[in-house]
Amino acid sequence: MDGSRQPGNIADRRTKRRRDRTVRLGDAVSQLMENCISPQQARFSAVAELWSQLLPAGLRRHCKIADISAGRLKVLVDLPPYMHELRLCSSELLKELQQQCPRAQIKKIKLVLGGPS
Repeated sequence: MDGSRQPGNIADRRTKRRRDRTVRLGDAVSQLMENCISPQQARFSAVAELWSQLLPAGLRRHCKIADISAGRLKVLVDLPPYMHELRLCSSELLKELQQQCPRAQIKKIKLVLGGPS
């Protein structure tokens, strides 16, 4: 009789172990937001806000931040004349970003022709 109960017990234990490892999707998303996205959002939202303040409205309409990673701020610019204008002032922009947003650790601004759409 004990032999017939053992396989059932093993199967029950396996099922229970699998159930114990399951995670609710909402909990996983919440944990992801708290641990990964929120800290990054906090670091980079300050950069986007400062970028918006530093650029004149006429220039701001022609570029947008595309990415911030590995110490590089990637900016999409829609037309070559605006890219040229940004290039001329990029070292000043970089200094301001480094000074006012040190947590972002931006070391370089990369301008890419591609449009802010």
